[in-house]
This record gives sequence, C-alpha cells and structure tokens, in this order.
Amino acid sequence: MGLTKAKLIIEKETGSKTIDVLFNPSEYQLTDGAFYSEKKIPGLDGPIIQYISGSATELSVNLFLDTYVPASSSLISSAASLIGMGSQSTDVSEITREIAAATSIDGSLHRPPMVTFQWGSLNFEGIVTKVNHTYTMFTESGMPVRAKVNLTFKSVISPSDEKRKSPFESPDRTKYRTIREGIQLWDLAYAEYGDPGMWKVIARENGIQNPLDVSPGQVIRLPAL
Repeated sequence: MGLTKAKLIIEKETGSKTIDVLFNPSEYQLTDGAFYSEKKIPGLDGPIIQYISGSATELSVNLFLDTYVPASSSLISSAASLIGMGSQSTDVSEITREIAAATSIDGSLHRPPMVTFQWGSLNFEGIVTKVNHTYTMFTESGMPVRAKVNLTFKSVISPSDEKRKSPFESPDRTKYRTIREGIQLWDLAYAEYGDPGMWKVIARENGIQNPLDVSPGQVIRLPAL
C-alpha cells in the first residue's frame, strides 16, 4: 500500500476543489470544550455550575505546500535562462490564496465554503476560521514556491444531528423521582429540564418552602411543562 497523502477538499457551488499536500503533517491537534454558566441559589455557599452547551471541535494542523520543480540538469537550466524561461515551478501563493479564501463568503454559495481535511482515518469537515501562511523558499525572481500553512477549523453540527443525540428526557409529562443522598432540588431540575433554576417550580409543585428541607427516600413530583 502506497503512502496516503493528506488533502484539503474545498466546497464549490458545483463539485469541489481538491488540494493535495506534498508533505504529510507530523501532527494535528483536536480540541473539545464546553460552555457553562453560574446560577446563584439562595442558601448555598457557592453557585451551581450549569452546562450550557458543548463547543465545536477545533482542528489545528500545519500543512506544507511545494510547487518548486528543479531543472533536470545544469545544461538545461542554462539554456532555459538564455531564452528567458525559468523552470516549471509555479507560484505557491496561488494555492495559499485559495485556501485563505475559505475564510470569506463565497458569492455563489452566499456563505464561507465547507472544507474537509482528509488524512488516514481523519475526515474532518468544518469551516476554516484562521489561516496563517509562511513562505520559506523563492526562485531567483522572488516567486514563492514553498509555503507552510497553519490552519484552524471548527466542526459544524447540523440541528437535526444535535436533536437526535440530545441527552435530556422529554419534560412534557409528569414524572416522579426519589431523593437520594446528596441530591437536591436543583439537581433534579437540571436533570429534568436542563436548568437548575427550575427548582422553584418543583418546590412549588410539592409544597416545599425550603429547598434544603428534603431528605433521602422522599418522592418528588416533577411537573410537565
């Protein structure tokens, strides 16, 4: 099996544009995270940390592009110079500009294009959020023929995919839960409704005046919303 080359696939209105990378990257970095907010609950020493959402997975990778084509021999190189011709090298900035354009709105798509980075088992699809290109080799005329490109992508999740993997139970019907050791009303509110501040609804439904006045084994009614 031959060496698998990394590639970028840039979305176009019809079809796609594939850019092959001459040298495979030595590494890439995937970053995941989450967003939280703080909810202040009366009677507690500190706030409750409420999960808001996960953040988009980020991919950072360094790519190496090379369009330099050396002359086959010194004789050919000299002859080409005499008749005003250079080598068959092309301007690598034409490629880097095409990659950088993925951060801007494509007029035919009316949005930035989706870009896929493929290499081995990684097939990362998302939007390009940052491009840093450094030119490292030039011809005698100053034309850049080799470049290092640092790319940052963010994955894109469709609303339908997110809905299918939602972890919350449906809050549209009444349920009953038994209090366990260490569980408070705001824990039940977050597990059921995704918002610990909804403990007030649960307390009102169960006639509880003090949210700390619950004990293990107590059955709590969770109202439908």
